[in-house]
Amino acid sequence: MTSTASVLAYLPSPPQGVWYLGPFALRAYALCIIVGIVVAIWWGDRRWVARGGQAGTVLDIAVWAVPFGLIGGRLYHVATDWQKYFGDGNDPVDALKIWEGGLGIWGAVAFGALGAWIGCRRRGIPLPAFGDALAPAILLAQAIGRLGNWFNQELYGRETTVAWGLEIYERRNDAGQVAPGLVDGVSTGEVAFVVHPTFLYELLWNLLVVLLLVFVDRKFTIGDGRLFALYVAGYCAGRFWIELMRTDAATQIAGIRINSFTSGIVFVLAVAYFVLARKGREDPASLNPAAAGAGAEPAAQDEGGAAAGKAVPASESADAESGSSESAAAESGSSSSSAGRVDEATSGDSKGDHS
Repeated sequence: MTSTASVLAYLPSPPQGVWYLGPFALRAYALCIIVGIVVAIWWGDRRWVARGGQAGTVLDIAVWAVPFGLIGGRLYHVATDWQKYFGDGNDPVDALKIWEGGLGIWGAVAFGALGAWIGCRRRGIPLPAFGDALAPAILLAQAIGRLGNWFNQELYGRETTVAWGLEIYERRNDAGQVAPGLVDGVSTGEVAFVVHPTFLYELLWNLLVVLLLVFVDRKFTIGDGRLFALYVAGYCAGRFWIELMRTDAATQIAGIRINSFTSGIVFVLAVAYFVLARKGREDPASLNPAAAGAGAEPAAQDEGGAAAGKAVPASESADAESGSSESAAAESGSSSSSAGRVDEATSGDSKGDHS
């Protein structure tokens, strides 16, 4: 009875990850990546505006960051799992088939940051501040992207008997091949094995870190890239222990998966940046140079108007002119009196004093 109950509690894998609409292949993995990107841009833009930035900036910079990130993620994956593409009996052309899965997050973040730097430089805004605004949104996109691994039956852990174990099915493709790892295959209904759903562990971990980032950002005045560093450190902390649970083929160093080494190294660097970076948050005006420039121009015009003379009511102008006339008359009278006294004193022969 216990065994049957446990089997009923196992999590099923989707029967397939690819659907064909005529010659067009609709891939769940690609859809999850696209949805994650859209959500990240939408939420990231809202966060950017809330911090003082201009609406639409995130989309403009995403035009640079997203392609760079996809290329970097694929390069990291191929470099660390090169034997899957360049080993005996493998086709190197498969390295270009990004739609079949295989993106390394560290390559995606590194190259994506490079693309974002180019976009930020073109807009005249600070990259660290942009990273802080996007940090929770990027990690949420990663969580959504992990669902693509579920459809592909990949990134799972060792075999288990826990109640939340994931069933991995045998799949058959159009060529008649049968294997659990056939991305374009359809489930035969036969369970190959039950494993730890490490993709789900990472998805849930990412969501917890997203909540932490939002809390820290609201509770404390944090900026200059420190929230982004906290995102990197938080993700690496989870990825380190989750990576140790995986049993799929991967490049290893001294018997430890290379991604565990990368997680540890990047974690230390992120924590160091978080501790050593400047405290506080940027001036909101620095996040929107266009608005700052537009505000400076009217101010300059106001100063020029003040120097040239501001328009005043007619009554005030008349009073001013009347006052000026009276002042001039007084000065004239004073000068005449003074001249008379001088003439009397000098008997009319002396010139006025010009010193």
